[in-house]
Amino acid sequence: MSVLVMSLTGYAWAAMQGLVNGLTMADVIDSDGAVPADGARDILLVGMDSRTDAQGNPLPEDMLAKLNAGEADGELNTDTLIFVRIPNDGSKATAMSLPRDSYVDIPGYGKHKINSAYARAKAVERQRLQSEGVEDKKEIEVQSNQAGAKTLIKTVENLTGASIDNYASINLLGFHDITKSIGGVEVCLNEPVDDPYSGAKFDAGKQTIEGHQALAFVRQRHGLLRGDLDRVVRQQVFMAGLAKKVVSAGTLADPAKLNSLIDSVQRSVVVNKGWDLLGFAQQLQGLSAGDIEFTTIPVANPEYDTPEDGQAVEVDPAEVQAFVSELAGEKDPNKKEESKPAPDPSEITVDVLNGSSITGLAGSVSDTLAAAGYAPGEVGNTEPRTTTVVRAAEGEKATGEKVAETLGNVSVETDASVPAGQVQVLLGPDYEAPSESGGGAAPGGAAGATSGLQQAQPAPQQAEQPTGDEPIKADGVTCVN
Repeated sequence: MSVLVMSLTGYAWAAMQGLVNGLTMADVIDSDGAVPADGARDILLVGMDSRTDAQGNPLPEDMLAKLNAGEADGELNTDTLIFVRIPNDGSKATAMSLPRDSYVDIPGYGKHKINSAYARAKAVERQRLQSEGVEDKKEIEVQSNQAGAKTLIKTVENLTGASIDNYASINLLGFHDITKSIGGVEVCLNEPVDDPYSGAKFDAGKQTIEGHQALAFVRQRHGLLRGDLDRVVRQQVFMAGLAKKVVSAGTLADPAKLNSLIDSVQRSVVVNKGWDLLGFAQQLQGLSAGDIEFTTIPVANPEYDTPEDGQAVEVDPAEVQAFVSELAGEKDPNKKEESKPAPDPSEITVDVLNGSSITGLAGSVSDTLAAAGYAPGEVGNTEPRTTTVVRAAEGEKATGEKVAETLGNVSVETDASVPAGQVQVLLGPDYEAPSESGGGAAPGGAAGATSGLQQAQPAPQQAEQPTGDEPIKADGVTCVN
């Protein structure tokens, strides 16, 4: 997210080049940096429970105490795992959390919790290097970390069925410093909390947190109703808030803030070699907070008793892979299309394109849809056509049907080229606006298109309260456990 925003101003662009040049790169993915051939870039984001910085240097004891992080030589786990899928056109981003206790197959190590994949491979590589006589502690740290990352990446690929294109990790210090650099993130809690394990002590309601408070917020799991699954939701709402702050914050044009952010990233973030971050930032320049969504992979049993690893989260790889494929736009032709509920009209952007010979029809229909509460989109012409159709994004047929009902029940179809949250109305000469009485149709045309449409405005819908299971958007603040 930081990289994305730095592309928005000339100063920030120059600063970002300095950031990229100073980043720690890890040889963990065989990638030539080309646009992914499968139509989407898949990124693995990792939150490291690490007591060292990106260069392998131990964190000072006073910082460890401040972060409530324990000893510098403690066991290393990857306590936050987020799989991000971004279409090559940069139109949206879907971030899927992988619960840290997911019980999965780790290549070469058998079935264990996914957050131990990195640590297991790192320990084996560390022993190998030491047995070969390598004495440089920083070299051992860097090489063993790369071995851990490679095993973790392979584990996630086997679970999701996706090919990871890019990798980025951040440690405890980085999370602390970056949240301070951007001026904190707004979150909201349903109830007050006081957890001595993580150091989380917060009031109920909305509040802005940063630094060690932010770290405690995303690390707490004791005392939460659903344990680690609620912690995953905590991480999602925080990331959503961070995305919103970074995408919209004009303060990042401030050289002092930007330099502080760059320094924090360079100290604590590791990315794979070959990742063209400058090109990636340009690809995402049009992304808005509403185009970023956070969700969690399907869980079969959140309280599964394993043979040797205690209680874990049971996941079905086939179910997870189907979930990931659906987000990629891959569909089972035998499966009936499902659609999420339609949002309020104000959250639906409608493009109106005229494929008839009736002058002014698109403008008239767009005006009346706006009067019905919909957000106006593109208005113009399209290729000549004989019939009128409403096109919605895949998985959002109910949204298209809502617009179609306003227009007089014209036909609806889904199309992978339509962005999420958007609807296209393609007008043909057959279009007839609904009559004012609702029982008939007025003749087609610019004048007929406006008759009665303002009468068809749907009643306002009440916003649903989040349950913790539905996707989280980066354009608001969701209250959580």
